[in-house]
Amino acid sequence: MQRIPISSRRNWQQAVEQLGFGFHTTHVPYWDESVYYAFDMDEILLLEKATAELWELCLDAVQYAIDHRLYEQFHIPAVAAPFIERSWDEDHPSIYGRFDLCYRDGQVKMLEFNADTPTSLYEAGIVQWFWLQDLDKRKDQFNSIHEKLIGCWSYLRNHLHPGTLHFSCLRDTLEDYTNTEYLRDCAMQAGIDTHFLFIDDIGWDEEQQAFVDTECMPVRNLFKLYPWEWLLADEFGTHISKAENQLLFIEPAWKMILSNKAILPLLWELFPGHPYLLPAFFSGDGLANYVKKPLLSREGANIEIRIGAELACQTGGEYGEEGFIYQELFPLPAFGDNYPLIGSWVIGQEPAGIGIREAGGLITDNLSRFVPHLIR
Repeated sequence: MQRIPISSRRNWQQAVEQLGFGFHTTHVPYWDESVYYAFDMDEILLLEKATAELWELCLDAVQYAIDHRLYEQFHIPAVAAPFIERSWDEDHPSIYGRFDLCYRDGQVKMLEFNADTPTSLYEAGIVQWFWLQDLDKRKDQFNSIHEKLIGCWSYLRNHLHPGTLHFSCLRDTLEDYTNTEYLRDCAMQAGIDTHFLFIDDIGWDEEQQAFVDTECMPVRNLFKLYPWEWLLADEFGTHISKAENQLLFIEPAWKMILSNKAILPLLWELFPGHPYLLPAFFSGDGLANYVKKPLLSREGANIEIRIGAELACQTGGEYGEEGFIYQELFPLPAFGDNYPLIGSWVIGQEPAGIGIREAGGLITDNLSRFVPHLIR
């Protein structure tokens, strides 16, 4: 893997905005095409193999967590257990997920799994692909995200409840809205009838005993870019048990297990010494250098990295009351002051491509840049 500085395209802002990518810059640059990462095919094949194998390990871990009812260990409320078990037993479909991987010195290590509400999908699937077409059409990427999304929706079409597939996310969040609309567009290309509404526009109809949209039509299928733990904490959550036989969620309730960082100690317990896993525990005792992570944090919030007795770096945030896990430190590779994290996508249960976020330190957070890649 090499980091290659280049000149950005002239009028690149206009080019990405024409694709519908409106959050390329906030108070700091997010999309950065002044550099790219180049991979050999052997490296891509390794990343693909690791992603496929990690997905299988994760599915095994979900089965174990359900069989042994480890919900308290995951800080999952007891009320959620029936939703999780039913969605798992009935094989409710998952459309996607993103492993965060460290690739260094020829080794791939799983840092965590964004299984419920992963973003950066549009940048990985569309924006970096069109960047490559402008740079050099003869080159390739590890990127079949768009094709696999359409293919997966085509397959899932016959597994949905009759009626519309609603897509929803938070209001006033352009990144979430863009990713949700991208997924909806792929579903439409797969021949599915869709409708978008914001999460706070979903209502409860007591007479129908159903969730409804703004036109009082029942919501029978719902893709939600909104965390399950937030959903259960909302008033929305109090009605789920009444409508669970009538409403199919994507992502399904069993993703509550995979999106929780308690999955990391469980994976290490089940598959100790696995080459793609890092030692992880519910205590830092015995780890000389480690990363302390809240079970439910997002975008690098409330992370601590300790090297020996020293606190190397930390981030603030509002997570941590739910508890922490401790993962052996496997530092991201350094290219000067730039530290790339590989987001490797699973779509329709298959590896589908990568996107790279680059930070100025060892913790990848909401200020990290998205950097494109190509295969040499």
